Amino acid sequence: MSSSRPLAVAVDARDPEALAAFWCAVLDTSVVQRWTDAHGTDYIGVGLVGDVVLLFQAVADPTPGKNRVHLDVAATDDQRAEVERLVGLGARVLDEAPDHPWVVLADPEDNEFCVLAPR
Repeated sequence: MSSSRPLAVAVDARDPEALAAFWCAVLDTSVVQRWTDAHGTDYIGVGLVGDVVLLFQAVADPTPGKNRVHLDVAATDDQRAEVERLVGLGARVLDEAPDHPWVVLADPEDNEFCVLAPR
């Protein structure tokens, strides 16, 4: 019986190099693959878990509206300190609702993600 396995989480980006660099710093990882397809679209894969990558693909248009899919990351130590570190890398805080255990941020291209306390 056939099944599927995760390969990548694809993210459209106006500047895949810069966005990949941001996420490498966020996740303390590195670029593991780069290629250009037959249509001239550039791709950059940032290592996640196993052989699954966060895949940045070049697109000309910005993403309209709210993300339908987003990443959740957990701080390895102090959530507040991690939010401050990520803001220093270029993220911005969108929502710090005190009744939620997460803080919503946007990366440099306005893709939303959440920062949670250590797990």
